Amino acid sequence: MSIPTSVPGQGLASAGSAGRSSKGLGARIWDARWCYALMVPGLVLIGMFSAYPMVMSWYYSFYDWSGIGNTKYYIGLQNYRQIIHDHFFWSAFSRSFWFMVVATPIELIVSLLIAVLLNDKALKLGPIFRTLIFIPVVTTTAIVSIVMSFVFAAYDGPINMALQKLGLINHPIDYLGNPHSVMWTAIGIFCWKWLGQPMIYWLAGLQTIPQEIYEAARVDGASSWRQLTSITAPLMTPFAIVITLITAVGNLQVFAFLQALTNGGPFYSTETMELYIYRTAFGAAGSASQPRLGYASAAGIIFGVVVMIIAAVQILALRRWRSDASGLGRSA
Repeated sequence: MSIPTSVPGQGLASAGSAGRSSKGLGARIWDARWCYALMVPGLVLIGMFSAYPMVMSWYYSFYDWSGIGNTKYYIGLQNYRQIIHDHFFWSAFSRSFWFMVVATPIELIVSLLIAVLLNDKALKLGPIFRTLIFIPVVTTTAIVSIVMSFVFAAYDGPINMALQKLGLINHPIDYLGNPHSVMWTAIGIFCWKWLGQPMIYWLAGLQTIPQEIYEAARVDGASSWRQLTSITAPLMTPFAIVITLITAVGNLQVFAFLQALTNGGPFYSTETMELYIYRTAFGAAGSASQPRLGYASAAGIIFGVVVMIIAAVQILALRRWRSDASGLGRSA
């Protein structure tokens, strides 16, 4: 009795793959012509509003140009030399990363705690709470900033009025007008608005952990804290690295939020790199400073390169961690 040496359908699959490999490049492109046709509008928009401005930023950074008219002068690296000695540039640069360093842990820790609570099947109203927390994320940033500027107003804002009626303060606090408190207020509002985004990421990661592991741990008498530290934390480490990367890079992009909330004030105390680039490129409102698009392009190039380096370091660290973890798993 002969034994078949191939699985039913394997011959057809092999014949199909052979047929596809025998086709030339032009034939394969023609077969997928509608896919490429549908990609064209998106590629055109990316080229117009992302690729072209990035390339021209490098070009303009070597010129002394106000952005108005065709008169521009090639000055080489002079813009970069001036930036090195620009106090406002370094203040905005450090302020951007200070904002990221403070806001990122707050978002990650609070959103993780909320995600752990909402991931509990016993919480019947979990979907409602999840929706309420996520609503600020999909709300327009400018609208949130404008509304919050009224909420935290110095004299007639609801926050000050409520604190005064409760007897917690005697005089109104100028949250957005005091250089010492405005950045902390902005960070608090920003974290509240974007809290739902890492929360969704954490929930997606938590739902990949089998519930049988928690049930076995509870049978063995493990407390909730022990389950969090011994089960949830180790299994969520790969997700944590990616979520941290996404959140940290997103916290450097606060232009629309601070532009509508404080416009970089008071006294440049909330001027981050994006606001600095905007002010330098188009001129400060209400002042005699002239637009310097070439100088602003150089500042944007430096900031963009630093952000890309940070992202690359985090990605390499993630890959190194994964390779080490897989090596340990194979050795075990």
